[in-house]
Amino acid sequence: MSMAYEEYMRQMVIPMRQELTQAGFQELKTAEEVEEFMNNVEGTTLVVVNSVCGCAAGLARPAATQAVLTSEKKPDHLVTVFAGQDKEATAKMREYFDGLEPSSPSMALLKGKEVVHFIPRHNIESFPMEAIMENLLTAFETKLG
Repeated sequence: MSMAYEEYMRQMVIPMRQELTQAGFQELKTAEEVEEFMNNVEGTTLVVVNSVCGCAAGLARPAATQAVLTSEKKPDHLVTVFAGQDKEATAKMREYFDGLEPSSPSMALLKGKEVVHFIPRHNIESFPMEAIMENLLTAFETKLG
C-alpha cells in the first residue's frame, strides 16, 4: 500500500475512533497493548471491535456508547480495537474470543478473560440500534452481577 493511502485511512478513521474514546473507551492499538491489558485485567470488560463499515457507524458504535452512558450497571473496563486499522491488536484480541468467528464490528462482554456475551456482526447489521443497545443493556444486567 502506498504511504498516501495509509495516511488517508489514518485521517479518515479519526472520528470513528473518537466516537468511542470520547465515551470512555480505551484504544488498544498494538498486540502488546492488548496482551498487557488482558494479562492484568480484573473484573468485567466491554470490548468493541470497531470497523469503518456502515453498520459500525450507524449501529454498533452508537449502541455501545449509549448503553454505557445510560446503564446503571456498567463493565469495569471499556476497550476497543479497530479491525482493518490496528490489525495486530485486533488479531490478538480475537485470540481471547475462544471458539468465536472473527466478526467486524462486534462486541464482547468479558469476565476476566472469559467471553460471557458476544454480539457478532450478523446480530448488528440487520437490527435497529435500539435493539443492539437493549442486547447490551440486558447483558450488563444479567452478566455483570
